[in-house]
Amino acid sequence: MKAFVYFAMVALPIGLALAAAAPDISKLPPAAAKKDLTYAKDIKPMIENSCLKCHSGEKPKSKYRVDTREAMVKGGESGDPAIVPGKSEKSLVVLYSADLVVDMEMPPTDKREKYPALTKEQIGLLRAWIDQGAK
Repeated sequence: MKAFVYFAMVALPIGLALAAAAPDISKLPPAAAKKDLTYAKDIKPMIENSCLKCHSGEKPKSKYRVDTREAMVKGGESGDPAIVPGKSEKSLVVLYSADLVVDMEMPPTDKREKYPALTKEQIGLLRAWIDQGAK
C-alpha cells in the first residue's frame, strides 16, 4: 500500500509533468541535405544577427557563448551541453531555436524585432551541422 501511495502522490505527478514538458520533435524542420558543414564557414555567419550579440563577450546571457564552436557545444549556466554531436533532435540549441521549449525560445520572442529568429531553413542547416558531428 505504501508503494501505491508513493506512486500516486510523488512519482505519477512528476512523470506527468516531465511528459508535458517534453518538446514535440516532430515539429522540428528537417535537417538540410548540405554536406561538409563547419562552424566557421556555415554556422557562425548564420547566427551573427540572431545570437552573437547576447551570447558572446565578457557577460554572455545565461553564461552561454556561441562565438566559438567549443563554447557553443559546451552550453551555459545549466551545465547541460547545448549541442549533442550527431543528435540534433536532442540538442538544446535546436529545440530553443525552433521554439519547442516554452519560455526558452531563442531569440526571446519579445526581442525578435531586433534579433530575428532563425528561419526553418537555417534551423535545418544547424541540424545538419550537428548531425554531421558539429565540426
